[in-house]
Amino acid sequence: MGSPRPPGVRLDKHMAGTLLIVSGPSGVGKTTICRELVKRLDAFLSVSATTRPRRENEVEGVDYHFLSTEEFEKRLRQGEFLEHARVYGGRYYGTPAKPVMDALAAGRTVILEIEIEGTLQVVKRLPQAIAIYILAPTPEDQKGRLEGRRKDSAEAMRERLSKADGEIRWAQECGAYRYFLVNETVEGTVDEMIRIVRESGFK
Repeated sequence: MGSPRPPGVRLDKHMAGTLLIVSGPSGVGKTTICRELVKRLDAFLSVSATTRPRRENEVEGVDYHFLSTEEFEKRLRQGEFLEHARVYGGRYYGTPAKPVMDALAAGRTVILEIEIEGTLQVVKRLPQAIAIYILAPTPEDQKGRLEGRRKDSAEAMRERLSKADGEIRWAQECGAYRYFLVNETVEGTVDEMIRIVRESGFK
């Protein structure tokens, strides 16, 4: 499922910045890793749009851009998303294209925390992107992290855990991910990701 090219947004495959995609099943620590990368690389963290309801303590424009289904679909028709998917009970998620492309044009490292389906779309359009898939050390670790963050209902947590094995196999087989990293510690994982980004040409 692809999105039309955003009008007025140049998808330059030779932009000065580095595009880093971070994916992984729920509960592996992606958000914590991305926030640490932002601090250490002075990176631009893309804020996704979603049609799911805003949770308590979430901030519009910081955690997500919260849109109605009608507004999301309107922007989708207008080609305003770099990638999009419909997941978790029919909710839309998508990456607004213009902030990402503007930051890349300015030479910044840009981080996208997105799902596999979105990664496939982005890598097809911007093949210079570095896609990294994060894994938990064990299934028990992943379950413990999901329980500890207390964001999901028990039913939603079971759904996420049941999908994890299939997602990991898909990530391994789809060809979009250059690296798979086991998140033993946030510090160690972030150190390795910074090494990867710097070896790609970012200084």
